[in-house]
Amino acid sequence: MRYAYAITGALLLGGAAAAVTLQPPAAAQTAQNEPAAMAAIAPRAGAPVSFADLVAKLQPAVVNISTKQSIKVQQAPANPFAGTPFAELFGGQGQGQGAPQPQTREAQSLGSGFLISDDGYVVTNNHVVAPGAKGASVDSITVTLTNRKEYVAKLVGRDPISDLALLKIDAKDLPFVRFGDSTRTRVGDWVIAIGNPFGIGSTVTAGIVSALHRVTGAGAYDRFIQTDAAINQGNSGGPMFDLNGNVIGINSQIFAGQSGGNIGIGFAIPAEDAKPVIDKLMKGTTIARGYLGVGLQSLDDDSAAALGLPKNSGEIIRSIAPGEPADKAGIKVGDVVVGVNGKTVTQDASLSYLVANETPGSRIPIELIRAGKKMTVSVVVGTRPSEDVLQASAGGEDGDGMSQPDTEGPASPVANKLGLAVVPLTPQIARNIGVDSTVTGVVISGTDPSSDAGQKLKRGDVVVSANGTPVATPDALAAIVAQAVRDGRPTVLLYVQRQRLPGAFVPIKLKK
Repeated sequence: MRYAYAITGALLLGGAAAAVTLQPPAAAQTAQNEPAAMAAIAPRAGAPVSFADLVAKLQPAVVNISTKQSIKVQQAPANPFAGTPFAELFGGQGQGQGAPQPQTREAQSLGSGFLISDDGYVVTNNHVVAPGAKGASVDSITVTLTNRKEYVAKLVGRDPISDLALLKIDAKDLPFVRFGDSTRTRVGDWVIAIGNPFGIGSTVTAGIVSALHRVTGAGAYDRFIQTDAAINQGNSGGPMFDLNGNVIGINSQIFAGQSGGNIGIGFAIPAEDAKPVIDKLMKGTTIARGYLGVGLQSLDDDSAAALGLPKNSGEIIRSIAPGEPADKAGIKVGDVVVGVNGKTVTQDASLSYLVANETPGSRIPIELIRAGKKMTVSVVVGTRPSEDVLQASAGGEDGDGMSQPDTEGPASPVANKLGLAVVPLTPQIARNIGVDSTVTGVVISGTDPSSDAGQKLKRGDVVVSANGTPVATPDALAAIVAQAVRDGRPTVLLYVQRQRLPGAFVPIKLKK
């Protein structure tokens, strides 16, 4: 996934916006997409003859947004002996002064936005006006209208979780548009996207709604409108209109090919999610979202088959933060959460999304399946921390890190069906493979390369549980595998710990 905006060096020239002269209003300014105005020009249902009248009315409310940023870059020393006793002998930059000081360089970001009031409130994506690199800072934000008038913008507020931001420019009687009702949008509806791709100026593209509630892995607010209307870098923050001129989405991301450009898969934040956030930013209200304090894993086909559950419904709890709401409510690793406050957890409505929309401090029921039994627990919803805090507490990324750990011991042939050989996890083995002393289970001493396990697991991984049952010995694992065979299940769901990384559920297909 790539954000649909561009950041360039200071020497690159941004594209100029198309020149459209705005006529001063004769009376009180009204929304460009006012229903009465739209009724006379909106195309008939179905394939329109032309979008021209619609675009002429809407385009003046769409703006170009650019930022000037300062980025601190660490310079490599010209003198390789800088900071050593040999520095003065060999000379060169940094002589006798150690590592060079960071250098500050200028950069520019380009994006789009749209006016939502005649007095200058502008909606865009947070990533359009946020620092574009580590160590960067935003020095100024400029909003350019289609008549080429430029304004210095003030950042009213931002919400990184939903990737939304609100700006304000000092002007009056501006053209503006209103949000529409994206809940009425259907797959196949015509849509128009207006923005500033690659900084070349105001550009209009058209297409249809390709999908709704599309999940891209973007986080708690991960439900997008997908479209085949051309969206490229620089389109971020621009509006997506329906044929009645309503803003039903905010263009935000693209699925890019090798070139990094449009391949007909773009994503927009639905108006139903964006408008409440923008309203709060405009009022200066703190945006608080619900939080459980859990790590999640999707219930894919193999995992569902291993647990004997319907696929595409529910998510597995893979980790629990100590002292957080889920922990206090008694939710356990391996629980499959299927409902939140009466709403079903699905691919379209993820657990993170449903919980984020609950009010912090409220008590809600959480429906889950534990060891094959359905149950309900009551949870007092917490307040979701910032994304920086969440990322810092998430731990490292998955990696190898265990080339050949010492797992000597008599290997159990439980591998016959799983494709694994395992030994008891002793304190010495735990130290050798780098897992916490509190971890219990059996450690993999070998894998069958031709098995599913051989493709997913490796020597030194610790199997903590299988199909939701803790595994303390090789015999216990063998018994669970045998039971799965008797039940006719094609897979076994293992909970695996690798060094000190977060544990993960891994569905393993049984060998035939």
